[in-house]
Amino acid sequence: MRALLWFKQDLRLDDHPALQAGLTAECLLPVYVLDPALLQLNEFGMRRMGVHRARFLLETLVALEGELRQRGSHLLVVIGSAEQAIPQLVAQFNLDQVLTLEEIAPDERAQVARVARRLGDIPLQQAPANNLLRTDELPFSVEQLPHVFSRFRSLVEERLQVFQPRHAPDRLPGLPDGALALMQPLPTLSQLGLGEPLSVPASAFPFSGGEPAALGRLRDYLWKTQGVRQYKDTRNGMIGSEYSSKFSPWLANGSLSARRVVAELRRHEAQFKRNDSTQWLWVEMLWRDFFRWTLIRHGSALFKAGGLKATERAPQQLDQRFQDWSRGRTGMPLVDANMRELAATGFMSNRGRQVVASYLINDLQQDWRHGAAWFEEHLIDYDPASNWGNWAYLAGVGNDPRHNRVFNALRQAREYDPDAQYVSLWLPELRDVPQALRHTPFLLAGGHLRSLGYPQLDSIPESWKPYLHAVA
Repeated sequence: MRALLWFKQDLRLDDHPALQAGLTAECLLPVYVLDPALLQLNEFGMRRMGVHRARFLLETLVALEGELRQRGSHLLVVIGSAEQAIPQLVAQFNLDQVLTLEEIAPDERAQVARVARRLGDIPLQQAPANNLLRTDELPFSVEQLPHVFSRFRSLVEERLQVFQPRHAPDRLPGLPDGALALMQPLPTLSQLGLGEPLSVPASAFPFSGGEPAALGRLRDYLWKTQGVRQYKDTRNGMIGSEYSSKFSPWLANGSLSARRVVAELRRHEAQFKRNDSTQWLWVEMLWRDFFRWTLIRHGSALFKAGGLKATERAPQQLDQRFQDWSRGRTGMPLVDANMRELAATGFMSNRGRQVVASYLINDLQQDWRHGAAWFEEHLIDYDPASNWGNWAYLAGVGNDPRHNRVFNALRQAREYDPDAQYVSLWLPELRDVPQALRHTPFLLAGGHLRSLGYPQLDSIPESWKPYLHAVA
């Protein structure tokens, strides 16, 4: 067998079933196709990949090349479309098979189908994607996927899964003759038209892309610092790198295996005992899988205004208030601080994501899909299933049987940023405001607020009034 290994959102060597399938090949050509279409504006007027995720991707590709090189191989990165590049390389090097992982999102699945058609008689073999559970391990068919997470969880947990991911091989088959001559340096962010992001000392995510960094974080969080043992108590934090696992960016581009995370979590629990926090991380990993299977089952419906419920219940307005939200200029400090952290770093806490999404949908009455698209461009850990699934969930058009999942932004601020440390970190114009007013600068006289350069709220929601004068 002479094979091409097509990397996509699976940029690792550990627990990689398509890679394992290629170990007996006579020669193996690892390829990643960087499609400039990801950098063009979509139907919402935003890029599908912005500067922070692109930076993380390039770091990941550099790391993957290093891992391959240690094993006697290399990574060929091609700029273009997979439909053209993959069949062309197969023909050029007389390869007889393409190995890759399955995709879960409609656009990516359609792309794989187009590549398969272009390949003609050359087989394209798809191995299981970066899910926890594989199709034959589900306790139901995909068409019978439960509509709510609690039911999904109970069915999955009835049958204890033991994950035994396979480690990266020590050696890989060599490249086809002549392939080394095609290797080129990776493009820079500037060459991609994105510019270079500034380093932000306050970032909650000062980590590097790539599998070695991913496995390092996994070791640190589960074994060295054992931060996982406090996860349930700290997961609603918003400052620093240790309040949550931070696995999501590596999981998103596949440089970390979901099955490896849970296998290590079970090993940790075997040694140190399970507690509420380790169990909570397991639940979060199950949520990830639930959203992934939901996307596989429902496909493009998840990206429509009515979501999975085919209703028009969610707001569909789009006006200046969306622009204010995206720039962190709404006049609601907790929302603005989170949005500025996202713009500056490509990351935001889980608590922050829920607050800003609810605010856009329920307080500003804007189209949830534009919020999801904004996150798609800017989040370093963008994952189509989790991102669009969570937005639809909060908009009331997803899997949740409840409606009106409204987060009171001021109450959230008082509860999760009681000393106003977070808003002080990201809103420098409010640092000289008395601490008790940093969550409520709209109570200041209009002239004072204008002198600070911070926007004035149009009106104070009635639901905020019980929290207006709480001590920050």
